[in-house]
Amino acid sequence: MAGNDLLWHRRAVLAAMASLAATPAIAWDAGARAIADPFALGVASGDPDPDGFVLWTRLVGGVLEPLDAKAVEVRYEVAADPAFHRIVRAGHGLAHPERAHAVHVEVAGLSAGRPYWYRFHALDATSPVGRAATVPRIADRLRLAVTSCQHWEQAQFGVYRDIVRAEPDLILQLGDYIYEQSYPDLPKVRAFGAPEPVDLDSYRRRHALYKTDRELQAAHRACPWIVTWDDHEVLNDYAGLANREGLPPAIFAPRRAAAYQAYFEHMPIRPSLWRGRREPRLYRAIDWANLASLSVLDTRQYRSAPPCASPNVARNVRLTNCTDAIDPSRTIMGRAQERWLADRLGREHRPWTLIAQQVFFAPLWLDGGRRTTFSDQWDGYAANRARLLAEMSRPTVRDAIVLSGDVHSFWVNDLGAAGVRVGSEIVTTALAAASPPIGRFGDIARNNPQVRFHDTVHAGWVKLDLQHHAMRAELRIIEDRSDVASRFQTVATVAARSGDRRIEFA
Repeated sequence: MAGNDLLWHRRAVLAAMASLAATPAIAWDAGARAIADPFALGVASGDPDPDGFVLWTRLVGGVLEPLDAKAVEVRYEVAADPAFHRIVRAGHGLAHPERAHAVHVEVAGLSAGRPYWYRFHALDATSPVGRAATVPRIADRLRLAVTSCQHWEQAQFGVYRDIVRAEPDLILQLGDYIYEQSYPDLPKVRAFGAPEPVDLDSYRRRHALYKTDRELQAAHRACPWIVTWDDHEVLNDYAGLANREGLPPAIFAPRRAAAYQAYFEHMPIRPSLWRGRREPRLYRAIDWANLASLSVLDTRQYRSAPPCASPNVARNVRLTNCTDAIDPSRTIMGRAQERWLADRLGREHRPWTLIAQQVFFAPLWLDGGRRTTFSDQWDGYAANRARLLAEMSRPTVRDAIVLSGDVHSFWVNDLGAAGVRVGSEIVTTALAAASPPIGRFGDIARNNPQVRFHDTVHAGWVKLDLQHHAMRAELRIIEDRSDVASRFQTVATVAARSGDRRIEFA
């Protein structure tokens, strides 16, 4: 929809399924006043295209408290300059309590390839100013910040300082934006202060807690974000409706739906992606002019049941000689998403093909031979991986790079199909979470010739720079993840020439 309309989230939990409902008829609370800063959770922009983007905020009554009001009028302004001398879009609408007073504005009709500044007004208060940007129609460069995995208790979010200083065009967050679980055996730098979320109210509070972090707020203000979820936004290792607690679908589905709704209410995601669907759709295309295609996947919602597992149970376990994992009928993406991505790859014409998704994509063989893997990764859905690799080998795809997260460690992997190299995978480490236990992956070098690089001890992010004929990626680490002012350095740099289908070390 075009820019002067505020679009509110319309999901409801019906029959234990995520679905969409019409906006309820709610009286406008014209007399509402804030008792604290209603914009304490900050602002954000996301999902840009050549003529617009989505803007987000959420009104609150206290730092972690919902706003005690009926529908509240919210105004927004988009300007061509940071001082708001030239306002190019403005509008207003109602923020509803059923949506946690979350606001999503889809702005359109803007000029391509330039920055814009935005702010909101409500309850006699004005929000911080954020910087958004539209996608250029012709581009010669793109800088992408790739992040994943931020555990509130295990680390500060100081990595965002390095990201903001790098001035990326986009921040790509590959999941585990929040963590639902506390890990009492690991050191803490701060506490959740609440039990594990299980319903809509508690998931909202967990997201609100994250949004109070100053470094995270600054990163959201700096540039547009592209987000997708992994497992911890709901429950560790869940797959479709299977879950680590073995809860039947009738019990787990409402929890998942509540987590999905809270996620949307706190993210700069276009509501037009979700409206009118029986279930939320997060996979989407966000392409950067004539330079790069970016396909953002959802590898959680549509998964087949975990391989070699009990009914309704999903846990990341070691598999040995599990024939379920290679069953051609199994999928990690779901058939509709598979068809969507295959169609995009068949029509590719840009020099760089980026596939943003959650979990380790390349084979990762553990001690015990090439039939021993982890179940939660693409190894547990090997036939789906083979189908995607075949699509990536099409002549339309000049250079494919899979961008992954989840494993709290850096990896650079070669990808092949039928003995032919078809692309590469770059796995970003955790932005703010503990490293995996020593020895978790076994003898990596001996078991995995496709692994070109790995670092399993540092937190950080990936700075990815694309030009028409070249790619360069820096794997950036923070020296002390418990200190927001810690120093940063590059632990490895990789580069590629378009069409080579291979990454080299710079």
